[in-house]
Amino acid sequence: MSDVLDLTRALIEQPSLTPDDAGCQALIATRLEAAGFACESMRFGDVDNLWAVHVGKPGGPTLVLLGHTDVVPPGPVEAWASDPFRPEIRDGLLFGRGAADMKGSVAAFVVALERFVDAHPDHRGRVALLLTSDEEGDAIDGVRRVADAFRERGERIDWCITGEPSSKAVLGDLLRVGRRGSLSATLTVRGIQGHVAYPEKARNPVHEAMPALAELAARRWDEGYGTFPPTSLQISNILAGTGANNVIPGELQVLFNLRYNPHWDAARLERECEAIVARHCSDYMLAWHRSGEPFYTPEGELRQACREVLAEFVGQAPEESTGGGTSDARFVAPLGAHCVEIGPVNASIHKVDEHVRVADLERLPELYLALMRRLLA
Repeated sequence: MSDVLDLTRALIEQPSLTPDDAGCQALIATRLEAAGFACESMRFGDVDNLWAVHVGKPGGPTLVLLGHTDVVPPGPVEAWASDPFRPEIRDGLLFGRGAADMKGSVAAFVVALERFVDAHPDHRGRVALLLTSDEEGDAIDGVRRVADAFRERGERIDWCITGEPSSKAVLGDLLRVGRRGSLSATLTVRGIQGHVAYPEKARNPVHEAMPALAELAARRWDEGYGTFPPTSLQISNILAGTGANNVIPGELQVLFNLRYNPHWDAARLERECEAIVARHCSDYMLAWHRSGEPFYTPEGELRQACREVLAEFVGQAPEESTGGGTSDARFVAPLGAHCVEIGPVNASIHKVDEHVRVADLERLPELYLALMRRLLA
């Protein structure tokens, strides 16, 4: 078996359910230290973060490879064709939780970094690996906290390549050059509980909230922004009532999320939503969670290098997209870094029988190595 396949299997065998790293980063740090990297463990709360740096020539640009060692729960183990934490190859596919999201990419990062510094010990800047065990969870004590620490100590990042599974059908067919922001809300509308036969003695929070929710859902927030799609608000949960059909509930809780483009920032969206709710509801509370602002990488050295390397790998220029959900690059971009995402096919991520093509996994280190050479050699 190849080096990247061996390492991917070793990482999958660690049941690193978020935010537990389960020893993955220690394994990686040992390898990179042997290759000449300075490794720093940055633990915040229950979250492990690893910062590994190799300096070629001081003062040059810094390229960071960004990933995560945590995985989502596998769900019912009996639903899998094989144990999710005992990697197995069948029909040219490597199965296991994290195979695609994203232990395969992390292993490919490590192998590519080892090969790069061995062949180019005096490269023209710094090359680094940043890993967290909190990407699939709350994303509070992971890269978000690391970015705060970097900001305080003046750490500079010029370019960042995230290994999230972004390809659609063929490895390298999509280059993600930005992401929308994500803003979540919990709306609590308080009424007065009572008997449905005596509505004059109660105040129904469902009735109060319905016009506000209808206005929020129907609003056209914008027409898009450059290559970004229009901002979208989706109501995901509504909870009210006692279970009886003759009781007016005393409280309603609604969860909704906005995925937004650079036309907005979180503060402006919060004000707009609160104004809509205030027009219809007399007693309410809105609690917000800002997952991350949108980011976009303009034309430049990183984007051009990625476009050229991927075209060589795929045989045609990649689709350049700002779609999808969020990634930890949203915390790195505000440091001034140009960020892109390149990784394996994402068809099976978070699913039962998650897998990655072995052939893709074997090529992935060469893809990342070609990018490092283009930017730093």
